[in-house]
Amino acid sequence: MARVRYLGPETATVPELGNRSVEPDEIVEVPDARFEGYACQPSNWEVIEEPKGEQPEPLPPLKKTAAKAPQKGD
Repeated sequence: MARVRYLGPETATVPELGNRSVEPDEIVEVPDARFEGYACQPSNWEVIEEPKGEQPEPLPPLKKTAAKAPQKGD
Protein backbone atom coordinates (compact mmCIF):
# COMPACT_ATOMS: atom_id res chain seq x y z
CA MET A 1 0.00 0.00 0.00
CA ALA A 2 1.00 3.59 -0.63
CA ARG A 3 1.22 6.19 2.13
CA VAL A 4 0.14 9.84 2.14
CA ARG A 5 0.05 12.62 4.75
CA TYR A 6 -3.12 14.64 5.28
CA LEU A 7 -2.41 18.38 5.00
CA GLY A 8 -5.85 19.75 5.85
CA PRO A 9 -6.40 22.22 8.70
CA GLU A 10 -8.90 20.06 10.65
CA THR A 11 -9.95 16.45 11.12
CA ALA A 12 -11.57 14.94 8.03
CA THR A 13 -13.64 11.81 7.49
CA VAL A 14 -12.44 9.81 4.48
CA PRO A 15 -15.23 7.53 3.20
CA GLU A 16 -12.84 5.61 0.96
CA LEU A 17 -10.91 4.51 4.05
CA GLY A 18 -13.99 3.12 5.76
CA ASN A 19 -15.24 6.50 7.08
CA ARG A 20 -12.04 6.80 9.06
CA SER A 21 -11.25 10.15 10.70
CA VAL A 22 -7.88 11.51 9.64
CA GLU A 23 -6.10 14.15 11.71
CA PRO A 24 -4.00 16.99 10.24
CA ASP A 25 -0.40 15.84 9.59
CA GLU A 26 -1.43 12.16 9.96
CA ILE A 27 0.11 9.60 7.61
CA VAL A 28 -2.32 6.97 6.30
CA GLU A 29 -2.07 3.98 3.99
CA VAL A 30 -4.20 4.11 0.85
CA PRO A 31 -4.92 1.37 -1.71
CA ASP A 32 -2.35 1.34 -4.52
CA ALA A 33 -5.14 1.43 -7.09
CA ARG A 34 -6.42 4.72 -5.60
CA PHE A 35 -3.03 6.35 -4.95
CA GLU A 36 -3.34 8.78 -7.88
CA GLY A 37 -6.63 10.06 -6.44
CA TYR A 38 -4.68 11.34 -3.45
CA ALA A 39 -1.46 12.31 -5.25
CA CYS A 40 -3.38 14.59 -7.64
CA GLN A 41 -4.54 16.71 -4.67
CA PRO A 42 -1.24 18.23 -3.44
CA SER A 43 -3.05 20.90 -1.42
CA ASN A 44 -4.69 18.14 0.69
CA TRP A 45 -2.29 15.17 0.54
CA GLU A 46 1.51 14.85 0.52
CA VAL A 47 2.98 11.71 -1.04
CA ILE A 48 5.08 9.83 1.53
CA GLU A 49 5.49 6.47 -0.22
CA GLU A 50 4.38 5.55 -3.72
CA PRO A 51 2.89 2.13 -4.52
CA LYS A 52 5.50 -0.62 -4.62
CA GLY A 53 3.73 -2.58 -7.35
CA GLU A 54 4.77 -2.49 -10.96
CA GLN A 55 5.26 1.06 -12.12
CA PRO A 56 4.38 1.88 -15.72
CA GLU A 57 7.39 2.29 -17.98
CA PRO A 58 8.17 5.90 -18.83
CA LEU A 59 7.23 6.94 -22.33
CA PRO A 60 10.11 7.27 -24.82
CA PRO A 61 11.15 10.84 -25.62
CA LEU A 62 9.33 12.51 -28.48
CA LYS A 63 11.20 12.69 -31.77
CA LYS A 64 11.69 16.25 -32.83
CA THR A 65 12.12 16.95 -36.53
CA ALA A 66 12.25 20.18 -38.45
CA ALA A 67 9.38 20.98 -40.77
CA LYS A 68 10.19 20.44 -44.44
CA ALA A 69 9.85 23.28 -46.91
CA PRO A 70 7.13 22.79 -49.53
CA GLN A 71 8.42 21.21 -52.75
CA LYS A 72 8.17 23.15 -56.02
CA GLY A 73 6.25 21.38 -58.80
CA ASP A 74 7.86 20.81 -62.27
